[in-house]
Amino acid sequence: MGEHYFAERPGTASRRRTVDLVLPDLHLRLDTDAGVFSPDRIDPGTRILLETVPPPPPTGDLLDLGCGYGPIALTLAKRSPQSMVWGVDVNRRALELAEGNAQAAGLDNVRFRVADDIDPGLRFAAIWSNPPIRVGKTALHDLLLAWLPRLSPGGAAHLVVQRHLGSDSLQRWLDGQGLPAERVASRSGYRVLRVTARPEPDTEGTTR
Repeated sequence: MGEHYFAERPGTASRRRTVDLVLPDLHLRLDTDAGVFSPDRIDPGTRILLETVPPPPPTGDLLDLGCGYGPIALTLAKRSPQSMVWGVDVNRRALELAEGNAQAAGLDNVRFRVADDIDPGLRFAAIWSNPPIRVGKTALHDLLLAWLPRLSPGGAAHLVVQRHLGSDSLQRWLDGQGLPAERVASRSGYRVLRVTARPEPDTEGTTR
């Protein structure tokens, strides 16, 4: 069932299928399966995110947080071929699908991992995410606090969240955590939030 997409090893029986991601600048045919997020179609929030975000940085490490079977990470990899893209998810079935989708698309600048397999010192020039809202507020907040502070100076994250699932309250919470967030797009009940990197402390302990 869809609500188990955030399980490490979904118990749902496999039911493979394909979906098409068609954007003005790319077309990807992606393998999906039961037990992963939005297996029957590209999630509307994901599509809105990919249609509204500015181009990713041309180089550096980029992150898709909660990558599923890879539509966001693979779009990052296509749009920024000189970068290294990291897709992170807890769902190992989704990660296996994403790896296969990257190979089928001929993209060798993207890697899919569980969180513990990402170098903790890695910093990201950009983060794109359709975050797993249904894991619950506490788990979601912990996830965002683990990754958003890893933006490089000058970097930004773009998150897509449904309004009725708490996008406005999430924006206020991010602001309260010292992670300035602004709404940069709104369509079909979804909000795209831009979160900027925390200022880095200088050697005297003040921010700059």
